[in-house]
Amino acid sequence: MQIAVLTFEGFNELDSFVAAAILNRMKPHGWAAHITAPGEQVTSMNGVTVQRQKPLEFAAEADAVLIGSGIRTREIAADRALLSRIRLDPSRQLVAAQCSGTLLLATLGLIGDLPACTDLTTKPWVIEAGVRVIDAPFIAHGNLATAGGCLASPYLAAWMIARGASMADAEAALHYVAPVGEKTAYVDRARAVVAPFLPRAGTVAA
Repeated sequence: MQIAVLTFEGFNELDSFVAAAILNRMKPHGWAAHITAPGEQVTSMNGVTVQRQKPLEFAAEADAVLIGSGIRTREIAADRALLSRIRLDPSRQLVAAQCSGTLLLATLGLIGDLPACTDLTTKPWVIEAGVRVIDAPFIAHGNLATAGGCLASPYLAAWMIARGASMADAEAALHYVAPVGEKTAYVDRARAVVAPFLPRAGTVAA
């Protein structure tokens, strides 16, 4: 499973790095989550500059795509030239968005009338884009998922792992990163959030 973690200027480190780190727990199974950005380098909302691993166009060929958030998402959503470089297909890819990344999904026309999650700051803009925002940390519809709140990023990672491999693999990845002394409770809570949105017939990605 090759995963594009879309990361733009002004990105939120928690969204891109936490999700990527959890997803990369699956490296022994051939998975790889790549920081994917428009330019060679990208700088976070707190001034952390990193080298991209993949260009933005990689999103079109990835098996899964996670759109992170940041302080410049509204500018990005208005940049038609930049958005034209993002080609996603939820019929064959797992597509997820974190916080203001939901606004980009809406702008790309991928949410439609489905309910979605986002952070409280972005909520008015997502509603303005015609999306029904719900008061929840995570929701998924088929191959499309959204999450609200920086620390909801493990839910997106767990959902992708459960869909592309198994819930047991997702639980193992979460168990590794969970706080000591709280691991069982943490994994149980994440399972309760994600499991209702997994296909009943199995957890294999489209």
